[in-house]
Amino acid sequence: MDWFYMTDKAIMEEMGQRLRSYRKKRKLSQKQLAERTGLSTFTIAQIEQGKAVSLSSLLPVLRELRLLNNLDALIPNIPESPISLLRKQRKSN
Repeated sequence: MDWFYMTDKAIMEEMGQRLRSYRKKRKLSQKQLAERTGLSTFTIAQIEQGKAVSLSSLLPVLRELRLLNNLDALIPNIPESPISLLRKQRKSN
């Protein structure tokens, strides 16, 4: 999928559809997911419809659907430069 050519709205809708698929794969209703995450059923529905929601609403859903590990792909950790590693190594010796 070429995310760069999609509108923000289209990306959010795609994410919502994917989260809905994961919820259904785990055989959870929106109400069950809401209860397990401490969110309202309305908020779960909003997420699945691709509506704007806060990160603090999205994180419990990702946690419950066991998708938190995907955050590394979303925002990868910047590797330390070889020069910086060499400087650290010299300081510790």
